[in-house]
Amino acid sequence: MMFDRSTPSTRRLRLLAGLPLLLLGGCNMVVMNPSGDVALQQRDLILVATGLMLLVIVPVIALTVLFAWRYRAGNKDAKYEPNWDHSTQLELVIWAIPLLIIIVLGAVTWVSTHVLDPYRPIERLGPGRLVAKDVRPLEVQVVALDWKWLFIYPEYGIATVNQLAAPVDRPIEFKLTSSTVMNAFYIPSLAGMIYAMPGMETKLHAVINKPGNYDGISSNYSGAGYSGMKFRFYGMSDQGFAQWVASVRAKPMPLTRANYLQLEKPTENVRPMHFGRVDPQLYKAALNMCVRPGSMCMDRMMMIDSMGGGGKHSAEPKNGVGHAEGALEKQPEEKGAPGHWSTPRKPGAPGAQQPGAQQNRDLTLNRTPPAATPGTRQSARA
Repeated sequence: MMFDRSTPSTRRLRLLAGLPLLLLGGCNMVVMNPSGDVALQQRDLILVATGLMLLVIVPVIALTVLFAWRYRAGNKDAKYEPNWDHSTQLELVIWAIPLLIIIVLGAVTWVSTHVLDPYRPIERLGPGRLVAKDVRPLEVQVVALDWKWLFIYPEYGIATVNQLAAPVDRPIEFKLTSSTVMNAFYIPSLAGMIYAMPGMETKLHAVINKPGNYDGISSNYSGAGYSGMKFRFYGMSDQGFAQWVASVRAKPMPLTRANYLQLEKPTENVRPMHFGRVDPQLYKAALNMCVRPGSMCMDRMMMIDSMGGGGKHSAEPKNGVGHAEGALEKQPEEKGAPGHWSTPRKPGAPGAQQPGAQQNRDLTLNRTPPAATPGTRQSARA
């Protein structure tokens, strides 16, 4: 039988040395061991950047300990040089190494920023495996709701809540928006985080290379139910994905606009839901924030704003900005029809408004009337 002859202080030191490993035992190292090629390239970028920075950090820490020990007050053999102030060789080392690291980091960042652009379709499935030209990406429309994730598959006409699936080695094109507040879509095993914002569309391209059951989370605080805004992402074989699509299509509940309005109401810790049919225009309406009947879509509102607003006066160029005469020529404006697009007529032309009528209209609309001619001003005074 062998006995531990170490002293109590030695045992305490061993316990303290193993404490960090004990604390790290419950950590999920998914970011450093991903299953998607995009996340794998991002992992490599983290390792490269960390290694380059450690080239400075490790020597600095080691030299700090060495100098503190060598030039301690009790070491009488240390060389004491109070008037030392410069060393050309040391200056070259101090400035050259960090400068080279910054240059390398800048080059790596420039290349990776373009290669790993989330809006850029992926060009490879993995190291040495390029995406075939005839492969069609799987389009998934994502809507961040309070507090759940809605996934729409336009190719298959189905939708799910808090459950996402994709076949292995098939590119995925995510189109993301939000119903209310800004959120962040994140599957650590698949790719980096991408924001989802109301009234805007962001994109993310990725691919999963291994079958599995992966975590999906919201990585941006969005209110009381944020902690439960999680979903499962399943990487499947082609056959398994086809079976999954068939099982979702068999669900009787459709995702109509009325069902969407009920779904977008704030709820917490929502369990997965499946919809066998989807309104094909639902995502576009959610993106333009016009799912509710009678509401104007943002794309139409922006079109009206880009054309000058509304009504007859918006078609008139002002200070060189606006529409040229004849650019918006439509049917003749009906009398008393507000907001009708028409081409401004020159004064004196048939159907043109008289200055007095124009002035009354401007006063009615609380606008500054145009400058009147002298004759018109005298008539008004009279």
